[in-house]
Amino acid sequence: MTPEALKQLCLHVTKVARSAGDFQLVEARKFDPSIIEYKGSNDLVSYVDKETELLITSQLQSLLPEAGFITEEGTMVTSDKAYQWVIDPLDGTTNYLHQLPLFSVSIGLLYKQNILLGVVYVPYLNECFYAWSGGGSWLNGEPIHVSRQTTLNTALVATGFPYSLLNKSEAYFSIIKEFVERTHGVRRLGSAAIDLCYVAAGRFEMYFEFNLKTWDVAAGILIVQEAGGKVSNFMGSEEGVIEGREVVASNGGIHPACMDVIESKWIS
Repeated sequence: MTPEALKQLCLHVTKVARSAGDFQLVEARKFDPSIIEYKGSNDLVSYVDKETELLITSQLQSLLPEAGFITEEGTMVTSDKAYQWVIDPLDGTTNYLHQLPLFSVSIGLLYKQNILLGVVYVPYLNECFYAWSGGGSWLNGEPIHVSRQTTLNTALVATGFPYSLLNKSEAYFSIIKEFVERTHGVRRLGSAAIDLCYVAAGRFEMYFEFNLKTWDVAAGILIVQEAGGKVSNFMGSEEGVIEGREVVASNGGIHPACMDVIESKWIS
């Protein structure tokens, strides 16, 4: 795929994400919380997640018929293709169901495990973040870049709480405690895709979380990287981060200091 073709495909995907977000806003006005489903403890899903995913996959199929799908809700799964759409139709479902405006549509495209493009749309704020490989990162048509802070004491940090802490709660909360004490503060927004985009836009200096999935992070990782940031696992390696097991995304400047905190406390 040529750079120009990739750019045009990315711009088409922003339209798909926006149409999905418009659907979510309409449904939010009339949503009945009594029909919430549970995939696990505190892991919620609704018909809005599923209908949004169907809307997205149907449109993406026509954009790139040779691509397969990796989707959170499993409405379309074809994992034997070189190109793979990776979709979280509603990242921040719990926020959505409680009428909090921080949720997003996340769409990434992989080619043999390399991220080619990423789009994250935040409907309530009408903010569409996107990037394609080699093309930089963008927000509503304007280029974005990570912040230039280089010290922890001037940083704002984001994190998330996994549905399962996998017996690692003591280590994880000790990391959070140190960041609370050594930075401008720690925020927990409830959408990994938004957290990553906020690092890319310079609103956060760093975001970390573990026990995520590929659809949570694929789009956002590329947006951070194309904005000049760095993404690694909790041991500092960049290998396999799109799988979401451990993600540390930063502006690059504070990455070594962040890793000093995390590596000293984390038990793999």
